[in-house]
Amino acid sequence: MVKIRMKRMGMKKEPFYRIVVIDSRNARDGRAIEELGYYNPVTDPSELKVNAERAKYWLGVGAQPSDTVRGLLKKSGVI
Repeated sequence: MVKIRMKRMGMKKEPFYRIVVIDSRNARDGRAIEELGYYNPVTDPSELKVNAERAKYWLGVGAQPSDTVRGLLKKSGVI
């Protein structure tokens, strides 16, 4: 099953996340099929950028977003 979830990047105590399309059996930071955007919760206000066109494509094909990513996609207006 294909999922849309976050991949953790950044240094210790300074998380930075990439929103990726990945096979659900792969590790959290494993090889992704495609990167859709990023989320930086450290900045004030938090920074979110999503490629809406590609996100809608993957949702239409049947990719399941994680709960956190679903909230971020609603915040960005994709869902």
